[in-house]
Amino acid sequence: MTWKESMDHVPPEGGDGAAPPTAAAWWVYKGTGRPRSEIECPAALLPDPPPWRRFGGSSPSGGLQPPPPDDDGEAEQHLGPVSAPEPAVISTAEVDAVNASLFLRRPLIVTGPPGIGKTSLAYKVARELRLGRVLRWEITTQSELGSGLYRYDAIERLRDVSSRGSDHKRPASNGPPDDLSQYFRLGPLGTALLPYEHPRVLLVDELDKSDPDLANNLLHVLEKGRFQIPEIANRMRSSVPVSLPADDPGHTAEVHPEKIMCRAFPIVVITSNGERVFPSAFLRRCIQLHLDDPGEEQLADMLRVHFAAGGQGGHDPADAEMIAEFLEWRRRMGSLAVDQLLNNSYLRGFAQSSQERERIVDLLYQRLSEG
Repeated sequence: MTWKESMDHVPPEGGDGAAPPTAAAWWVYKGTGRPRSEIECPAALLPDPPPWRRFGGSSPSGGLQPPPPDDDGEAEQHLGPVSAPEPAVISTAEVDAVNASLFLRRPLIVTGPPGIGKTSLAYKVARELRLGRVLRWEITTQSELGSGLYRYDAIERLRDVSSRGSDHKRPASNGPPDDLSQYFRLGPLGTALLPYEHPRVLLVDELDKSDPDLANNLLHVLEKGRFQIPEIANRMRSSVPVSLPADDPGHTAEVHPEKIMCRAFPIVVITSNGERVFPSAFLRRCIQLHLDDPGEEQLADMLRVHFAAGGQGGHDPADAEMIAEFLEWRRRMGSLAVDQLLNNSYLRGFAQSSQERERIVDLLYQRLSEG
């Protein structure tokens, strides 16, 4: 189905089978977090990228990477079961931002307080568009661009060199250089930039934890849509492809180490708690989305989704009172996370009295930040 045909098939707003009142005809991502099953691959509905965001990567054989593995169960931890009902409340601002990121092939940077679902957004996009396993790069104070692209096991190579002893010291002219590729493994960013038919979803989680230079270094790679592994390329003939383990369990990729380029630009979701101001050049090349604390209806949706399979907690008439109590605590405390409400909803199913429930609330609703 072409882009124009897909637009012709979008039902008008209002009437039978209509989209939600806030839906826009151009949306490919609808914001439900439920797999779109009416078409073979929702990502195929995306129009061609802008001329300045087109990439021509391919594998050494001229083809593309095979499709990624299915979700490994992590999405259910963030979103609840696939069988859960669609949310009653969908943020138009969120869906607009995600679709703008998809259409423009630009990273999406999501800011907001901790615990409001920034990380979950990557899994919502991957599940709804049926794009397989999310590649996750968890940022720490030690993270560097290289660790996201690939990892080099220098210790293992040193062991191998030591075990070979004098055999390793032969002149390079007597044979080909050592094959270093066996000591390399692609990271989540490097895997996302492989040439796939449809985009991979890459979560860059909590970028504000990183060294200030990482944002600028990351921007360069995401602008070019490519990278190289110079440690291998400088020692081997450029025409020789190598096979490297990818960031997906059990998957490998054949690449030219001097130029690894994407075909479909990955869907990059970058989260930030707002603890750092990023360079203007970085922000200019991202789509920015700020998530506010969810309101009453959104919280009810989250409870219904996460407890859709039943069990302790669940969505029952007491939830309205529990949500109102949570909102009052949040107003007084200034900072509470959705996780704290979910934990309370679960534990209250075991409580036998109102006194026990009050103790659970006092235990769980602790301030998350000073001030």
